[in-house]
Amino acid sequence: MQRLATLLKPTNLDEFIGQTHLLYKTSVLYKLITKKEIPHLIFFGKPGSGKTTLAKIIAKNSQMPYYYLNATTIKIDEFRDIVKRYKNSFEKPLIFIDEIHRLSKNQQEVLLPFMENYDFILIGASTENPFYTLTNAFRSRSFLFEFKELNYEESNTLLQRAINALNTTIDEESKEFVIRIANGDGRTILNLIDFAFSARGEIKLEDLKELRNVPQGFGSSSKDSHYDITSALIKSMRGSDIDASLYYLGLLIAGGEEASFIARRLVIFASEDIGNANPNALNLATSTLLGVKEIGYPESRIILAQCVVYLASCPKSNSSYKAINQTLDIIQNGQIQDIPLHIKQDNIGYLYPHDFGGWVDQKYLSKDLKLYESKDIGFEKTLREWNEKIKLIVNN
Repeated sequence: MQRLATLLKPTNLDEFIGQTHLLYKTSVLYKLITKKEIPHLIFFGKPGSGKTTLAKIIAKNSQMPYYYLNATTIKIDEFRDIVKRYKNSFEKPLIFIDEIHRLSKNQQEVLLPFMENYDFILIGASTENPFYTLTNAFRSRSFLFEFKELNYEESNTLLQRAINALNTTIDEESKEFVIRIANGDGRTILNLIDFAFSARGEIKLEDLKELRNVPQGFGSSSKDSHYDITSALIKSMRGSDIDASLYYLGLLIAGGEEASFIARRLVIFASEDIGNANPNALNLATSTLLGVKEIGYPESRIILAQCVVYLASCPKSNSSYKAINQTLDIIQNGQIQDIPLHIKQDNIGYLYPHDFGGWVDQKYLSKDLKLYESKDIGFEKTLREWNEKIKLIVNN
């Protein structure tokens, strides 16, 4: 029996669903495809968004010999054989490399001269960000296009095609469940409908839920989603949104992220984004890191949640973060000052502040610098007032 994912695979651009930001009628990519002027292309994005399907449409439309290779099993000799086969031909092969992010740097370098001479046309597909996984030289010879997950309308269109192909019906609640659980993955929609129908000859909500009870792409298993969810957690805490912070923490935990990784990010956040606005934030985050290393899951989820709620609730200041960055910038730009003689190790002329009531007027830099700027947020204001009062009391 032919599966729906194969049966409903589009064969031309008009049948293709999704990626309207790339394939509107006046877009450059659409024009290149219709004119059969195909450059080296890298398609990257979430699974089930149509990367492989579009590559096959391009190959068919351009009438180019099509070869499918997978980067996990690719052999360079196999690739060379394909290119050699068309060396004296007017035809150019189109080589599709799935999971192209798994090519080693050496493998990428082997392909470069062939790409440069257009001995073949390369289309690569990746679920990872090519800016992290492919070399600069490889990317410079290609055009990169990001594929987005199907939106609600596109998912509904694909689902209806599946229902029509099976000559069956689906109730509204089941339809909404499929669209929500597929999370923009077209392949998931087709497979879910296909096998739910195969089980009973009809689409039943309880069967759909039994086949898949968590959304597609749930968790943080891929490199991109790992960093995206972590970034969302940090930005939500920085924005003092407690509920959003807990949600992204939950995604990381449910996706199998190590508790110690999450805790390390919280320690960094406590210093970078809260700092002396509430110095206790760093103490709590550090205690969290120590705690989760000793305890582990499932109890560590409670420790992490307590810390996240606290950090999201704290006043925020990046004064110390900005100050050390500015300090390092001026040092790396060569602005190195001589250390005043009286504060060198020999103490020649050094005035001991404790002998003067805790503070005495003396220079600690050869030339004055203004590196730190208090934002007067939370405890930072108290620290500034302390610093000013120390000098004021002694002067009086």
